[in-house]
Amino acid sequence: MQFEIIAQARTLQGTGASRRLRRAGKVPAIVYGGSEAPQAIEVEHNDLLLKLKKEAFHSSILNLMVDGKKQQVLLRDTQVHAYKPLVLHVDFQRVDPTHELHIKVPLHFVNADVAPGVKLGGGLVNHVLTELDVTCLAKDLPEFIEVDLAALKVGENIHVSGLKLPKGVKAVVHGEDPIVVTIVGKGGATEAEEGEGEAAAE
Repeated sequence: MQFEIIAQARTLQGTGASRRLRRAGKVPAIVYGGSEAPQAIEVEHNDLLLKLKKEAFHSSILNLMVDGKKQQVLLRDTQVHAYKPLVLHVDFQRVDPTHELHIKVPLHFVNADVAPGVKLGGGLVNHVLTELDVTCLAKDLPEFIEVDLAALKVGENIHVSGLKLPKGVKAVVHGEDPIVVTIVGKGGATEAEEGEGEAAAE
């Protein structure tokens, strides 16, 4: 999915200038990284708010047009109002096609309805992770990573090492191999625990 953001260079900075921008329906922002100096910019609030509601916007290479000049960027940080649908500030990072990115990519879970642990065992899917830290070049960045639950039984789980990652994409894990998703039995028990309970009752 391709996203384009139209922006203008911002000359006036500071709290007062940012407040005036927001009243005018604009969002103060900054774009940094690469060989160029950081640049203060402003973008249309309502257009940005709509884009922020799309999952792919947060993990895609974005086309940022600043005064007609195109550059590729990633969304790096967003400040929003505590309870109003109001974007206060955004940070964009320029993308270097020759250097690896470090970014979080959403996980999409498929076939939960046909998983034996759900369909036959009456278990519940427990999503331990909903996104994954990865490194890759810009050209290899996926919008999401699919996690197939079709073979999962009660008490079984999928670890990061068991994910099928797209070509050129590497998972970033610290220490142990974390669990991504598991199927728990009724009352939160695994199949093994349920078996032990039945044996004790007998």
